[in-house]
Amino acid sequence: MAPLRSSLAYSALVIFSVLYYIRPEDFIPGLAIVPINKIAGGIALAALLFGVPASKRHRLTAELKILIVLLVHLLLCIPFAYWRGGAFDTVVNKFSKGVIVALLIYGVTTTVRELRRLLFIQAAAVALVTLASVAAHHMLQGRLMGIQKGILENPNDLAINIAINFPLCVAFMIAARGAAKKLLWGAGLAVMGWAVVATYSRSGLLAMVVTAMVCVWEFGIKGKRPYILMGTVVVALLAVGVVVVTPHYLARMQSIFGGNVEGSLDRGSFEARQQLLKESIVLTVTHPIFGVGPGNFAAYTGEWRVAHNTYTELSAEAGIPALLLFLALLVLTSRKVRSVRELPGYAGSEEIRLWTSALWAALAAYLAGALFASTEYNLFPYFMVGYVCALYQIAGRKEELPQQPTPAGSKRTRHWQPAEGQA
Repeated sequence: MAPLRSSLAYSALVIFSVLYYIRPEDFIPGLAIVPINKIAGGIALAALLFGVPASKRHRLTAELKILIVLLVHLLLCIPFAYWRGGAFDTVVNKFSKGVIVALLIYGVTTTVRELRRLLFIQAAAVALVTLASVAAHHMLQGRLMGIQKGILENPNDLAINIAINFPLCVAFMIAARGAAKKLLWGAGLAVMGWAVVATYSRSGLLAMVVTAMVCVWEFGIKGKRPYILMGTVVVALLAVGVVVVTPHYLARMQSIFGGNVEGSLDRGSFEARQQLLKESIVLTVTHPIFGVGPGNFAAYTGEWRVAHNTYTELSAEAGIPALLLFLALLVLTSRKVRSVRELPGYAGSEEIRLWTSALWAALAAYLAGALFASTEYNLFPYFMVGYVCALYQIAGRKEELPQQPTPAGSKRTRHWQPAEGQA
């Protein structure tokens, strides 16, 4: 019965991932009246409560424990919030789903194949939405926006999501069998790269540069794949061409460091963001424990704008304890994805090596992009926490290792296998 419950819970996780990333209510007429998000959240919660084995629930990793503590702290912030209704909605209807998803991924994803399926849903969905957005976009309309009405609609959110999922798509291209599939993924990567430029997103560009550098190192240099290096050179040359023929884009990128630049299309944006950053820091100092309330920064300042910095906005809205917990979560997750390289499964499985590199590049992109975007209540960072925790436990299991031939007369060496949930 336990394996059946776990299988059903994994199926529920797959359904949740599809609904979250594809958002069918944005494309199917009449479906918008159905509360898809709440239904998906209920499915995920039920799967977590009834489908995850008790051994997994009682042996959570340090990262997941910190995530739960962060959720508890955010709940405690609600009574002290400037706008309690908004804080309640942010914590219960948004952030809590990230916690549920991370726990569920860790609890029911037990094989590389299951992990690969989840990563495929995410990477393919973002690639398809990006392709559809580019196809429906006209440069005369200004910045590229996502065709969805949710997480991928805003140009900055679309760009940082592309940067995070770019290394996953690179990994699928490498793993694809046959020239046609490789060409399809390669075309998707080209469109995604162009889309980041078309969004005019500074946070997206920085995240893309970081993830590209990690991809070159992980897949090209360490992985000894010359075509990755050659492809990077081609993309870099195309990017230079785009900058040359799009002077507004270069001006906008210069405004990251030089303030308002003539021709940047958003005069005043640099000073406005600088002021919002200062306000978030001031609110952190004046409300150090509970902040002004989760999701309340825009309402409290009266400007109805986010701080464009995940770290300072979180501290302003939920206090210094929330910021410390969030930073600890990211640091431990970064260490965990690197520590996968020390496990027996990493040396024995090409797929584990591939997804380790991809998740490391995705996490690096998020760490950079979060400096210039407000993403603390979005789900994609917490998806990554769950993926990394699941990958770690999979890589530590000897059954994931291929059976190597044993010389005649010798004894087979037993591989070390960590206890379930060991961090």
